[in-house]
Amino acid sequence: MRTTLLSAATLAVAALALTQTSAANADGIGVSDPADLGHGVDLLSVEVEHKSANVVVTTTHTNLRPSWRTGSSGSVFLDTDPDDRGPEYLFSGGFFEGTDYQLLAVDGFSDRRGEPVEGSYRMKVDYDTEHVRFRISREALGSPEEVRVAVRVAGTRTDGSTTPTDWLGEPRSFTGWVAQ
Repeated sequence: MRTTLLSAATLAVAALALTQTSAANADGIGVSDPADLGHGVDLLSVEVEHKSANVVVTTTHTNLRPSWRTGSSGSVFLDTDPDDRGPEYLFSGGFFEGTDYQLLAVDGFSDRRGEPVEGSYRMKVDYDTEHVRFRISREALGSPEEVRVAVRVAGTRTDGSTTPTDWLGEPRSFTGWVAQ
């Protein structure tokens, strides 16, 4: 019994040490957005984590659905250079089943035909939790010291008309900088 208590205490100390060190490996920021779009793609919040190997942006929505009829899509603009105005990268994709996504190197918000980025990145839509997770390796982004993001989403109404665009905050506005 003494061995069991000692083992439990050792595991508790190890778990505490691991939870304390994980915070040192990444910085993050969470930003909320009002419910202002009458569509399942309505953006409610964005979380940015700048980890040791990846930058992870997680968006939260209302009533995401897998149907292509929603036309749901989103774009994450990534600014990695404080000295260069605007984003250097655009991660964009559809939020419905059967769609695709791509990471592009861009020169500002107006550059929609940037060059595809080589490297590791992935977008995953979770309809149960209503989250979209964008994961980009820091290496693909040039291993920046800090990042900030601007997020834009849109979709299609059941009558086929396009919904207005929903930005996180003001159009083309960035979150605060998040250091690695």
